[in-house]
Amino acid sequence: MTPQETFPATPINFDSPTLIYLRELSKVYLSTDAALAKIAVLSATLTLPKGSVHVISDVHGEDRKLRHVVNNASGNLRPLVQEIHGKSMPEPEQLKLLSFIYYPRESYLHFLKDLAHAERRKSVSDIVGAELELIRDLARRYPLDAVAAVLPGQYIQVFRELILGPQFDRSKAHFVALIDTFVDHKRDLELLRLTARVVRNLSVSELIVAGDLGDRGPRIDRSIEFISKQPNVAITWGNHDAVWMGACLGQEACVASVVRLSLRYGRLMQLEEGYGIPLEPLERLANAVYQDDPCTNFSVKQPGGRDPGLLARMQKAVAILQFKLEGLTAARNPHFALQDRDLLSTLDLQRKEVAVSGTAYPLADAHFPTVGAEDPLRLSALELETISALRESFLQSPILWKHMRYMAQKGHMFLRRDHALIFHGCVPVDDAGEFLTFSVDGVPRKGKELFEAIEVAVQRAFQSQLPPDLDLLWYLWSGPLSPLFGKDKIATFESAFIADKAAHHEEKNPYFKLIHEKWFCEKILAEFGVTASDGLIVNGHVPVKIERGESPVKRSGMAVTIDGAFSEAYGDKGYTLVLEADRTYLALHHHFESVADSITNGTDMVPTVQDLQIHTPPRLVIDTEQGDQIREQVALLELLIRAYRENRVSSPL
Repeated sequence: MTPQETFPATPINFDSPTLIYLRELSKVYLSTDAALAKIAVLSATLTLPKGSVHVISDVHGEDRKLRHVVNNASGNLRPLVQEIHGKSMPEPEQLKLLSFIYYPRESYLHFLKDLAHAERRKSVSDIVGAELELIRDLARRYPLDAVAAVLPGQYIQVFRELILGPQFDRSKAHFVALIDTFVDHKRDLELLRLTARVVRNLSVSELIVAGDLGDRGPRIDRSIEFISKQPNVAITWGNHDAVWMGACLGQEACVASVVRLSLRYGRLMQLEEGYGIPLEPLERLANAVYQDDPCTNFSVKQPGGRDPGLLARMQKAVAILQFKLEGLTAARNPHFALQDRDLLSTLDLQRKEVAVSGTAYPLADAHFPTVGAEDPLRLSALELETISALRESFLQSPILWKHMRYMAQKGHMFLRRDHALIFHGCVPVDDAGEFLTFSVDGVPRKGKELFEAIEVAVQRAFQSQLPPDLDLLWYLWSGPLSPLFGKDKIATFESAFIADKAAHHEEKNPYFKLIHEKWFCEKILAEFGVTASDGLIVNGHVPVKIERGESPVKRSGMAVTIDGAFSEAYGDKGYTLVLEADRTYLALHHHFESVADSITNGTDMVPTVQDLQIHTPPRLVIDTEQGDQIREQVALLELLIRAYRENRVSSPL
């Protein structure tokens, strides 16, 4: 084929911006041959099966269960082991192999540590050999550079030999020599760790967390640290993520909210041990102001061996601080339209009543020693000292900054994957399904535009720490028009101070009813650029009441909720939505006992699987958003080749 046939004489407008871009691209692809080679690899990648995308949501600090769900690929590795090794390996050995994939260090200590050298060498050889067969099977769906990307850098040559040895008919002695080197130098545990990691990393091409990594469960710090070690992660923020990001940046209402929630669920270790945030200033406030207050309505769910009375007093102290700081935040942001949530200003302590939305309710607790009648939102001197100390501790925590910066860098308001539209909460609408507007940067926004504007503001908050952006993070936590929240309020005050449960009701945005309707789902999908014919709306945020027979799949068949109450404190179930080449399905997870039980007894979290869509034929990379990006890259490289051939851009070679 001649160059004229490949590149017809159709004029191309090589304008100045295009040429500038192509010149930069030429620094990467130094010649026509380099660009052509990349085009060939990219074009071949389009023919491969699409990767396995796993979407989880509402982890809420349940770090041990999260680790197991990720390590067992949401239950996918067990059937793979059965498929590859079922005929040659007894079931107890299969379970042992799985334990080495999930928990190599703990399994090594349990099974191998005390074995004689020769016996340990054989065991390591058998385990690594079995894992390599899994790796070869999993690698078939990836281009070779993607496989290389998950191989451990210092040992990449070793792993290439191990993986490709059978293709080159290497001798058994070749394999043994590779393994024995690690055993002889007492680095066999490291080899087992690295091999297990490759298996796990190839089993999931992308992990998406659809919001709410913290609160309720024991350790947000460990959850984020574990997630950050996975090779390909994306996050759609939830309202709990927003309040933690706001606290990290020093927004005082967010600081108070995070501390109160940690106290409420007895999760102080994540603050004190995980992030080095001392709570002594709050303890001093609680003992000075609420020493004789029983704080009956502020009991902590899991005291963890600490004085429950003190924890209750601390929780009440920080709750009052939170209400004051929230009222001040709402007052300086009138466009939030939250002035009616300043319930401290409606207190009538003589009558022992509080007005909520114009209705007076008797107070179950009328002890407000720091709330003044003339200026209810004014912080006392000790309250000012307390919140200043707490804020400074949040700002000075390097681990917290690292984790929240990771959350921001990996985070988005929404994602599109394989015709699935993924976001945490809702698209704010009215009863008729019309998009509601909320002002960001002084401009009314709605629908997709609102999501995009919020994402810009969140990223800007980490760069500039502008007060309006920090206050927006607080609004995202609990504002009625926040896409991450979607209710009229968080009834924290009402639950603590009003016995009448009618005052505790939180009204959800109409979105949560309307996603049962096909027409509404089609409207949402179209707004976000997803084809409605095979599109799927994926949300977390609202727990599916599985025990009451509620289904995660909405009546429309076009929306699914994947908040299965992952945290043990909140239900101890949870979902993964798995987007495979041949099907889309839900994996329902159950209780996770412990790592020790998994290793000793071979127990596993075997999910209950529900197919949502069957894809015939199976989807390829070309059918995905990744395929769209590859085609765009190919088009640019084709343009670079033409620019080289017409001497519009000079090849560096």
